[in-house]
Amino acid sequence: MMKITELLAPAGSYESLVAAVNAGADAIYIGGKKFSARAYANNPDEDVLIKGIEYAHTFGVSVYMTINTLFKESEMDELFDYIKTYYNAGIDAVIVQDLGVFEFIRKHFKKLPIHASTQMTITGSYGAIFLKNIGASRIVPAREISLAEIKDIDSKCDIEIECFVHGALCYSYSGQCLMSSIIGGRSGNRGRCAQTCRLPYDLYENGKKLNKADERNLLSCKDLCSLDILPDLIESGIDSLKIEGRMKAPRYTAGVVSIWRKYLDLYNSKKRVGYKVDKKDRKLLLDLFDRGGQTEGYYKEHNGRDMIAVHEKPVNKEVNADYFEYLDKTFVEGKKVLPVLGTVKIKKDMPISFEVSVNNLRDAYGRQEQVNSISIEVSCEAPQLAKTRASSAFDVEKQLKKTGNTLFAFESLYIDMDEGLFIPVKTLNELRRDALDKLYQKILDRYRRDDSDVVDYTG
Repeated sequence: MMKITELLAPAGSYESLVAAVNAGADAIYIGGKKFSARAYANNPDEDVLIKGIEYAHTFGVSVYMTINTLFKESEMDELFDYIKTYYNAGIDAVIVQDLGVFEFIRKHFKKLPIHASTQMTITGSYGAIFLKNIGASRIVPAREISLAEIKDIDSKCDIEIECFVHGALCYSYSGQCLMSSIIGGRSGNRGRCAQTCRLPYDLYENGKKLNKADERNLLSCKDLCSLDILPDLIESGIDSLKIEGRMKAPRYTAGVVSIWRKYLDLYNSKKRVGYKVDKKDRKLLLDLFDRGGQTEGYYKEHNGRDMIAVHEKPVNKEVNADYFEYLDKTFVEGKKVLPVLGTVKIKKDMPISFEVSVNNLRDAYGRQEQVNSISIEVSCEAPQLAKTRASSAFDVEKQLKKTGNTLFAFESLYIDMDEGLFIPVKTLNELRRDALDKLYQKILDRYRRDDSDVVDYTG
C-alpha cells in the first residue's frame, strides 16, 4: 500500500478547527483549557472542544490534543478526569512533553496513542528508539535537525515522524527557552511565552553599535516555509507535515492548509517529476503573514543570518482583500457536508423504510484509505390511503432532502413508492431526522471509547 502522508493543521479555537477541516487537513492539533503550550490561544471549553472533535471525525479528520507543558506535582490530580472526558469522546492521540505525564497516560489510558512533543528535543535515532520502547506511537523531532538526520531516524526506528513544515520558528533550540521566564516571569514550558525574541534589540561590541537603525529584529526568526522541498520532506521519511499557528486566526489556518493541501495532492499524483510551486501561491502565503520573509529552516542548512528577519516587520503592506474574502466565505464561513445516499420504500400496508448510507469514509484514524460504507435503516408507520390528493415522489423527495443544519446532503435519493398513498409532512420530517441522527452517531461511534480499559486513578 502506498504511504499516506498526513497534513496536520493547528487550531487555537473551534472556528480554526472548522476552517482547517474545510480547507483539507487530514488531522488537527488543538489544546483544551488546561496544560497546553499555547495558554493564550482561544482554547475551547470542554463542550465546544467535543463539538469540534465530532465535527472533525464526521469527515474522517483526526484530532490530537496537546498536553504539552511541564507539570507541577500538584496538577497531576486534575489530569485523569481532564483526559478521560476527551478519551471517551474519541480523541485520536495526545501530544506530550513531560515524561511523568507520559508514564501517567501509559498507565491509566493504555490504548491512547501518545505523540512525543518537539519539546522533548529528539535529535536522533537513540531518542526515537527510547520513546518507541516506552510506548510512543509518534515523535515530533527537534526543528533543528536535517533531512539526513530524519532519514537516519526513519531507517533505524519504526515510529511515525511528524515535522514542522510551515509557520513560526523559535530562536531557541526547539522551544527550550527561559528568556521569557527570566525577563517577564512567563514560562514557555508552561505555555505562556511572551515571545521576547520578537522584540527589537541593538547589538554592541566594545561599546560600538553594530546594527543599523532598521536592523533591530536580531533574534526574530523568519517564518518557516518548506513548500518547495515537499518531495524531499516526504522522501526523507516524514509521515506528518505539521503547520504551526495555534495563535493565528481561522483565515490564516484556512489559507495555509488549502495551499499545502494543493501541493501535497500534486505530489501524490505527479510525484517529484511533476512537482513545482507556483510563485503566486508563495506570495499568497506571505499575504497571509509576513514576519520579514520566509526560510526553509534547518532541513538543508545550519542556522545563519538568512534565517533571521533582522529588519522590522513590513508595515503599511497592501492587504489582499479579495483573497481574504475568498478564504472567509469558502473555508471559515462555508459549510462542509458529507454526501449521503438514500433509498425510501413506501408501500401499501407496509411500514415506510428509509435507508441512508455514506460511502468513501476514511478510516477511524483519519487516513485516506477507503473503508466500507456505513448505513442505517429506520422505519415508521405505514402510509395512509389518499382521501383527496396523494403524495407524489416529488413531495417525498422535497421533504427528505431538507437536511438543513446537519452535516449531510443527499447525493442521490431513490424512491420506491406505490401510487395513491398519502404521507404527512410531519412523518417524512421525523423519518429524515431519525435516519440522519442515527447515521451521525454511527459515524462517531467508530471513534468513541468506553471505560473498559481505563485504569482508575486514586491519587
